Amino acid sequence: MSEQKRPFGLWDKIGYMFGDFGNDFSFLFASNYLMVFYTKVLGLSGFVVGLLFMGARVVDAFTDVTMGRIVDYMKPAEDGRFRPWLRRMCIPVAVASTAMYLYFVRDWAYWAKIVYVVITYLLWSSFCYTAINIPYGSMASVISSHMKDRASLSTFRSIGASLAGLVIGVLVPLVVYDTDSAGNQIVLPARFTLTAVVFGVLAVLCYGLCYRLCQERVFFDKKETKRDSIGEMLRGLGQNKPLLALVFAALMLLLASMLSQTMNNYLFLDYFKNAKAMAAVNIVSMAGVFALAPFITKIASEFGKKEAGALGMLLAGIVYVLMFFLRIKSIPLFMALLFVGTLGVGLFNLIVWAYITDIIDYQEVKTGKREDGTVYAVYSFARKVGQALAGGLGGFALTAIGYISDAPAQTDVVAGRIYTVATLLPGVCYLIVFLIMQFLYPLSKRVVEENSAILQEKRQKSN
Repeated sequence: MSEQKRPFGLWDKIGYMFGDFGNDFSFLFASNYLMVFYTKVLGLSGFVVGLLFMGARVVDAFTDVTMGRIVDYMKPAEDGRFRPWLRRMCIPVAVASTAMYLYFVRDWAYWAKIVYVVITYLLWSSFCYTAINIPYGSMASVISSHMKDRASLSTFRSIGASLAGLVIGVLVPLVVYDTDSAGNQIVLPARFTLTAVVFGVLAVLCYGLCYRLCQERVFFDKKETKRDSIGEMLRGLGQNKPLLALVFAALMLLLASMLSQTMNNYLFLDYFKNAKAMAAVNIVSMAGVFALAPFITKIASEFGKKEAGALGMLLAGIVYVLMFFLRIKSIPLFMALLFVGTLGVGLFNLIVWAYITDIIDYQEVKTGKREDGTVYAVYSFARKVGQALAGGLGGFALTAIGYISDAPAQTDVVAGRIYTVATLLPGVCYLIVFLIMQFLYPLSKRVVEENSAILQEKRQKSN
């Protein structure tokens, strides 16, 4: 490598934070508002949108793993193995994301709208976003080999996601929602397109900062490594118990989080009848993450990542189930309980990316092979499946509970059903994640420390 390598430090953490900031300008915007755009602006049924989100994951099953294999075995560029993909794909992913929110498509024929959403959604989700997110996520394992550094990268990545969530959660409701003369909550179609353009530009800037501030320091010579067949790779990953446990946990976590975020739009539009209040609610939701962030590295070091994450999921599950039974009508009370719940979710999310580097180490200890990109691709696919399940289930649920897309307002019965979907289902999912992490995920604090020591000794011998 021609670059002069400085020691790992704050610049790497800030750079990695900006990487997820950039990711979430498209990912969180789509997760929270794409279904609203499709149903409220384009007039598509929730069932059709659900099918789209579910069907796209079939494509991802191939593109995610393929991208992971590419970054694992492709010859590194002068600026590293993973970093080059940030400069290669930052503009394509921004353009593809923006293309999903063209408001004038609402005037097209129904079949043409469906063709449009299928093409643009697959272009963004299965190709462009995959080609930048998997290298970015895999890069954490080569920025530093030390557990503490990787835990701090996970924390800063989660802070980046939270900052993006704060910007999106606060500004978007204020920009795209309004109230008509009859007092009904409405959306402003052209504002969606304008917002997508602005977020695309900001995403490119964030990716650029990530590229400039992060450096790769851990190198593996893939040219001398025999490339396994797809079958051998899948068998190897199938024996990785921590990865399988985290995959199932990720499915439930994303299903809970994204379903909650998606349904909150309809909850405040049709149950609380105050869409702009979502700005304040989203601030409260992110406050828990920022409150925990300064302490997360110490918490993970003191108690262990597995142990802390499981506790966070237990807290979140209990709070959401409690909100379901209380049938809250007061927005301030809902916000107060939501803050407590997001403390639990935030605790898990601040640690989750460090789970991946622990699993990559586990895979190397057990098989002798370093497969950063492939392992991350499998986890990334699981997250997308969770996102799709949330979108699909949300769309199917809207249809099942009698939601009418083009109605100016929903009935009280439908609004009550929206509340049930937005609280009970996430609560159950969070409790399932707790059970998985507590009883099925094997990488306790002791095991992680043992694996790290084994690999440190291996590196010293190879040098």
